[in-house]
Amino acid sequence: MHKSWQIALKNVIREPKILLERLELDETWLNAAQNAARLFPLRVSESFVSRMRKRNPQDPLLRQVLPLQEEMLEVQGYTADPLFERSKNPIPGLLHKFKGRVLLTVTSACAVHCRYCFRREFPYQANNPGKLEWQHAFDYIAQDESIHEVILSGGDPLSLDDDYLAWFFQQLDSIAHVKIIRIHTRLPVIIPERITPEFLQALTRTRLKPVMVIHCNHPQEIDDTLQHALQLASPHMTLLNQSVLLHGVNDNAQTLIELSEKLFAADVLPYYLHQLDPVRGAMHFNVEDGRAKMLHQEITAHLPGYLVPKLVREVPGLAAKQVLI
Repeated sequence: MHKSWQIALKNVIREPKILLERLELDETWLNAAQNAARLFPLRVSESFVSRMRKRNPQDPLLRQVLPLQEEMLEVQGYTADPLFERSKNPIPGLLHKFKGRVLLTVTSACAVHCRYCFRREFPYQANNPGKLEWQHAFDYIAQDESIHEVILSGGDPLSLDDDYLAWFFQQLDSIAHVKIIRIHTRLPVIIPERITPEFLQALTRTRLKPVMVIHCNHPQEIDDTLQHALQLASPHMTLLNQSVLLHGVNDNAQTLIELSEKLFAADVLPYYLHQLDPVRGAMHFNVEDGRAKMLHQEITAHLPGYLVPKLVREVPGLAAKQVLI
């Protein structure tokens, strides 16, 4: 029997026409949305759409998911692999970019297609092994005792069912030098029902220290249902948030201040505020570094230090994220 989150995941909106109808927007946007969706399909949950404001084409949640004409522009410096991840992909499903930790792309599936996604053209077909092939990744981790943290990413790891996730946790639990399991996910924000007792049990059944990093960009994303889900999870793990600074979405100091405050009310600490990765099709979201630093200074002046995320950029080849301020 499917859980409610699995039903919601199955029934995501995939057609621009349906999304525009839900939001009572005219079809002015339809042709461009359909064209851009051929390059990177539309995908968004009914729950996330319910938090959008109707008849507002500039709604900050809508802007994150609606395909636009601007995505089809070829812009110098914006590429299919902005972080050079293919050069850090020694075996299928595993990325080793930073010392002490590796990332597993455990699935290509997501509950939402964010239009600025830096992996929108990632070669998932070559990086989505089955259970037998995953053993190569576990062997790689077991043979490198410097690896103490494993990050589950994708796609979105929480699009996998609880039993499959539990299998990953158990495999990693058997490697003595792995101490931390980190999950990077947007799925609880998109479908809050994904935080189930079964998932929490699976995550906390091992000796590994669990960390979950959600991806929330705007305070409007945090409704009562999401806050309840996060507070259900918080006794069992460390909860962090990383946002992307996006033009027309959250490039406003008051928005970022409110986001940090609402995250904390839901037991989540702000972690990173990312500058946009220069992925092909996302240039219209870019915020210049000078403006990003001014915004960060403004929120720093209004918030206690523990609610101020680090303003960072990922630069291929650096040993860590580059802190901009």
